[in-house]
Order: sequence, then C-alpha cells, then structure tokens
Amino acid sequence: MDETLQSIRHKEISHKQKPMPLRSRNLPSKHAGVIAQGSSDYGSDTALDNPDLGPFLLKVARDLIISGDNPGKALECASRAAESFDRCSDGKPSIEFVMSLHILAAIHCSLEQFEEAIPVLERSIRVPVMDDEPEYALAAFAGNMQLGDTYAMLGRIGDSLNCYHKGMEIQKEVLGDMDPRFGETCRYVAEAHVQAMQFSEAEKFCQRALEIHKMHGGLASVEEAADKRLMALICEGKGDYEEALENLVLASMALMSHGLDVEVASVDCSIGDTYLAMRKDDEAVFAYQKALTVLTSAKGENHPSVAAVYVRLADVYSKTGKLREARAFCESALRIYEKPSSGSPLPDIVSGLTEIAVIYESMNEPEHALGLLHKALEALHDAPGQQSVIAGIEAQMGVVYSVLGKHAEARDLLRNAIAKLRASGEMRSVFFGIVLNQMGLACVQCYAINEAADLFEESRLILEEICGPYHPDTLAVG
Repeated sequence: MDETLQSIRHKEISHKQKPMPLRSRNLPSKHAGVIAQGSSDYGSDTALDNPDLGPFLLKVARDLIISGDNPGKALECASRAAESFDRCSDGKPSIEFVMSLHILAAIHCSLEQFEEAIPVLERSIRVPVMDDEPEYALAAFAGNMQLGDTYAMLGRIGDSLNCYHKGMEIQKEVLGDMDPRFGETCRYVAEAHVQAMQFSEAEKFCQRALEIHKMHGGLASVEEAADKRLMALICEGKGDYEEALENLVLASMALMSHGLDVEVASVDCSIGDTYLAMRKDDEAVFAYQKALTVLTSAKGENHPSVAAVYVRLADVYSKTGKLREARAFCESALRIYEKPSSGSPLPDIVSGLTEIAVIYESMNEPEHALGLLHKALEALHDAPGQQSVIAGIEAQMGVVYSVLGKHAEARDLLRNAIAKLRASGEMRSVFFGIVLNQMGLACVQCYAINEAADLFEESRLILEEICGPYHPDTLAVG
C-alpha cells in the first residue's frame, strides 16, 4: 500500500472524524421564503402579530429540544417563533429574531437537515449590525461561526473557512484582539485550517491564541496546554518533529500540574506518534504503554481510547518486523471496535478500523485489510458531514484493489473518492494530489492512457504548488 497516501490521510482522519460542534441555531424569515407555515396549533397568521407569541413558541421549542420527544414539533415552533419575531420587529433589526433563527437552524442540523439550515443562517447574518449595540455584532459572529460549522458538516471546507474568518473579524472588532474569548476563536479557526491541511495558516492563528492565553492564564494554564497540543500537530504536519515534541512535553507538564491524568495520557499517545515518526521506536512504545496503563484504569478495558492505543502499539511492532505482537494488538483492538460499548463515538470506531486495515496490508494481508475497510464504509452509511472521510476510505480501498491486481475496481473507487473530494472543496491538498496520481496509475493498468495523462498532470500541478517540484510526492507522480 502507498505509505504516503495513508500517512497524509491519517492526519485528516484523526482530526476530521469528529464533526465540529454547532455553535448556534437558525432558520429564515418570510422575506427569504424559507420559514415553513405552521399548523393552527401554534396560532393563526394574525396571532403571529402578538409580541408575546414569539417568546412563548421559542420556549416550547427549547423544551422540546431538551426533552427530545418531538423534534419535528420543535422545528415547527421555532419556525413560527421566528416568523412572529420578524413580524413584530416592523422591519427594524431585532436580536430576538436573529436568535430565533439560530435556534431554528440548530434544530435543522440536529435533524441532519444541513442544506435547510444554510439559508436560515444566511438570513440571520443579513440583519444589520447596530454600531451602539454590541449584542448585534456578537450575534452576527455566532451566526457566521454556526454557518461555518454547517458548511463543514457538508464538506464545503472553503466556504466554512470563509465564514469562520468573517466571524472572527467581527468578534475582534467588538471584544478587542487580546480578549480570551477571541483567543478561543483563534484556536478554533486554527483547528479548521489543520483539518484543511493548511498548516501555515493554522500556525498563524494558533500562535495568536497562545499569546492571548499566556497573557490571561499565566504559566502552564489548561488553555495554553490546548494551544501547545494544537501547535504540535501543526509542526508535525510541517515535518518539524523536534518542535512538535517540545510542544507536547510542555503541554503534558501543564496538564499534569492540574491533575488531568486522562488528558496527560492522550498527550502521551501524541508523544508516541511523534517518536514513531522520528524512528525512535523504543521511546514510542514506552509512551504508548504509559498511556495504556492510565486509560485502562480510568476508562475501562473496553473503551475505544484503549483500543486506539492497541492500534498504535500494533503499528510500532509491524514496522519493526514483530508481526506476532502486531497481530495480537490488532486483535485486541478489534475485539473492542467490533463490540463497542454504548455511546462509543462512531468516528473513533471508523478511524480505528481503517488504521488496523493499514497495518494488515503492511503485513501483506490485503484481503483482511479490504474486509475492515468495507466495515468502516458500511458503518458510515453516507453520513452527512463525513464525505471527505468516506472519500479517504474509498481511496484506500482503491489502493488495496490495485495491490490485488483488480485495477478496474480500483479505478472506480478512486474516481468516487475524487468526486467527493472535489465536491467538498479539497482540490488543493497533498492528499488530493496523491489520490489523483493513484487513479492515474490505475488508468494506465486499464489502458485508459489519455485519462491517466490528464490525472498525472493535475496531480503534478497540485503537488508542485503545495510541496515544491523536488518533493518526493511530486517526483513520484506517474
């Protein structure tokens, strides 16, 4: 299997699997033509002119959301509330109207109706910002951030980043550029750039967050530790492993001073990953074993976080030729992933299965790897917001099929992966360039020479732009 393809995608899987949290909630007004007409249970059209109706319906919607009994009715109440607030505002800016749109959009998102949430959020940020009323500006900030989250769930990464940047600028104008809340937003935007594999941009925002948190939190604060962990990930993405290790050690020390043992164990896993990238296998095993002891004690033997450490240990042993130990750790992890405890996050399960598949392929067991990749793909069921993850799995399956000599199947899977990556706006990433090259190679085997030539050329242009003309990934094209 292509080691480079997997190493690049591993960074995306480990940080894209978990969908970003939605910050606010929204749906539009009568003028946008997107507010659904409610039933008479919640007032006639004339009753919507009553200024007391909007707050009442919004409270009903919130109560229904909390209880989880009837999300459809909650959506209807929130929609009618938004329309009532809009009517009662007489065309003037209304903070209540904006917040009702946020809630309405959030309900749409909770029902996985992400496309329906977008026009609602767009309507919310069109409400004029009152210069002397900072709550309007902060509402616009929340709306932009929520819209960015919604775009991210649809895999529209470019649109998502644009919204985050707009929101961040609004927040900076209102709160100032040294407010700790602005620092949190800087870190959030840095994480989004990491997910887009834009490490230089991510570093800029993460450094800003560090400066702000150092000023407000003092030495070794939890906030600074979180910034250091993110900075380590950015450094690793740029290939600066020594700097990544230094940031992780500082983060671990800070968390240890606060008695956060589980978080320290998570950092130990990252330290192990960095040592492994530096080919320091013994140090990596020590870091993983240390994390395993803490996580087993704190979370239990069947927790996905324990399985994740087993996978890391299997990876180390497979790379050092200790295949018996590698298989044993793979089997231990699979026992957890195949019968996960209730509440186990699906992205963690999917990520674990794909990583174990890579290990089995490295041990020359492609059929076993393919079976695990199929399980991971089936688990996702075309879930909204997971299209880039699905594309990564399909690309990996395409590589395995190529190894097995099934080049037509490989080409079809890689074509599907490329289509999903194009749709999600990931056309300027190292991973996309590598997938294009892999499909080009499959096309050559299928005698589709013209198609292969086009794919190689597109791959070369992308990788030259991102990595440079003499980078190994660029030189490997074709």
